Amino acid sequence: MKQLMIRKAQADDLAFLLKLEEEAFPVYQQIAPQSIKHAIASSFQEVLIAEKSNREKTPVAALTLYHYKRTLRIYSIGVCPQHQGSGVGDFLLRQIKEYADRRHYENITLEVSCDNDRLIRWYKEKGFVETALLENYYAPQRHALKMKYKTNVISRSGKTNNLIVINHPNVWKDSTVNATIISVKDYINNPAYQNSSDFRVFNLCSSYRYQSYGYYVSLLASARGQRVIPSITTIRDFRIHHVIQSAAYEIDELINRLLEKQEGALFSLSIYFGQTPNKRYKALAMKLYQLYEAPLFRVNFVKHDKWLIKDIKIQSFKTVSKEDEALMYDFASRFFKRKRYHFSRLTNYKYDMAILVNPNEENPPSNPEALQNIKRAANKKGVYVELITKADMDKINEFDALFIRETTNVNHYTYEMSRLAYAEGLVVLDDPWSILRCSNKIYQNELFKKNKIKTPNTLVLTKNFFDKKCLESFKYPMVLKQPDSAFSLGVIKVENKDEAEHELRTLFTKSDMVICQEFMYSEFDWRIGILDNQPFFACKYFMSDNHWQIYDWDSANEEKAGAHETIDVADVPVKILQTAQKAASLIGDGLYGVDLKVINGSVYVVEVNDNPNIDAGVEDAVLKEQLYEQLVDSFINRIELAKNVRKINFASDKKH
Repeated sequence: MKQLMIRKAQADDLAFLLKLEEEAFPVYQQIAPQSIKHAIASSFQEVLIAEKSNREKTPVAALTLYHYKRTLRIYSIGVCPQHQGSGVGDFLLRQIKEYADRRHYENITLEVSCDNDRLIRWYKEKGFVETALLENYYAPQRHALKMKYKTNVISRSGKTNNLIVINHPNVWKDSTVNATIISVKDYINNPAYQNSSDFRVFNLCSSYRYQSYGYYVSLLASARGQRVIPSITTIRDFRIHHVIQSAAYEIDELINRLLEKQEGALFSLSIYFGQTPNKRYKALAMKLYQLYEAPLFRVNFVKHDKWLIKDIKIQSFKTVSKEDEALMYDFASRFFKRKRYHFSRLTNYKYDMAILVNPNEENPPSNPEALQNIKRAANKKGVYVELITKADMDKINEFDALFIRETTNVNHYTYEMSRLAYAEGLVVLDDPWSILRCSNKIYQNELFKKNKIKTPNTLVLTKNFFDKKCLESFKYPMVLKQPDSAFSLGVIKVENKDEAEHELRTLFTKSDMVICQEFMYSEFDWRIGILDNQPFFACKYFMSDNHWQIYDWDSANEEKAGAHETIDVADVPVKILQTAQKAASLIGDGLYGVDLKVINGSVYVVEVNDNPNIDAGVEDAVLKEQLYEQLVDSFINRIELAKNVRKINFASDKKH
């Protein structure tokens, strides 16, 4: 269907869309005019028109898409009756799949009427599979099937996939290695490797010379936000003698101690995946790999008054000697079984920042793409970034700053890491007092009440002094909360006294105090990101489908969260920004997400969260890379301020 073009729907397309609803769908599936108007204006939904590329631009079909973090949902596809059966549907579905690949969506989902066998078969032919039966979905006794299509995009679960890129994959003889062996052509052209930053790329091309395939593999991997060995910087730096010498300075003593008894004035050491066939120099090989990160390279030493590195040659797979080949495969096998890999430090960075993550967390505060964006912004500004886990607690003093990007809680190692880092003199977000203050809703309720910040009417119930008779005087529905609830977990809506009494019995087994709060429904909550006491980003988080919260953890859908809409801070009503700033300033000067509701013109603070979400495609939708640059600038300013304070204190101590 080359004669078709797709464009975004405008307000003046409403007449066509209404007519299409009547012609293409049964009454129980038709969308109300007001809903269509809302969809056209929404940033979360997208209404597209397919039209002929003739002079009249005749519209022939329309589709509505819903954008979630990982899923693209086809809400509706409608084709004009006179154009059905002519390939329009095939064309639209191809466009949707390509669009999902380009935008890094992992799944495409849709709902289809159980009565429409022909359409169900058609979707199955296109790769969709049934995932759930939705009873009474359209109307009583009008059921739907939920169907899903897996895209070419690799999951963003945090798991990194190892790729070995080689000119001719058939020459790699070890099929047991924990990596996928692919050709240069496949890596360059296959969308599956273009649209995800979750790959660790090991470039074993036959040449790394300027503008060779090997050079371009490392260059493209860097552009795609993928971890690549060797990096394009390493390839270039290996050609600069003084850079090699400068980096080797810190292991000069180790080199001379280990080579002290080596005869002659020349010596060479081959290093394959951080190890060497010469067991005597195992420690030296690992240190050299940490400095000059490449899968395969050879270091040539020369002795004058002492041993020095003469040069380093990156080896390609075809230059590994036959006698070393078996060992090279063994080293590779061990290397790819490791969960963590060292980072090359050839590039000199001004500061070092650790980002604490949990690769197994289902809903982390930043998705992998956002973490890569932070790293890129930091590297550009001279800050080295390393992702760490709780297992790295003992190396925290190696860094200047710690950024916590897993869900925090006082009774959790995230608080311990924050407290330890702060004690070691690091700049920390989230700092320990912010975690303490944000983790408990009772503290916030008292704080906001004292400072005359409007919140939903709140009463704190105490286990040992609770009289269930008071439940008779409450206004229902109302909301019960655990003091440390987060992400809608531990938050329960009760419709009457009996439900309240039942839920309180459970909640009091977990906490001696429970929050009882007025239920205030709104279509969405505002989330204002605050950094350094200034508005940082602004979002509308809509309630989950057919649910009263942003997160519906009991939903059968893969996407538990509702829709989102990112707003330019300049377009947010001043009253909302001022309220958010005031509430956050009572907590501290770090990074916060302030949740607010607007009811009848009044602004209410729901809560202030430390560790707010910063996800690629959501909170960064307006500022793009500038959001990450602002975040990194905050860390740099805090590090430099802390260093200046220490200098002043040191000078003061010397005077006394």
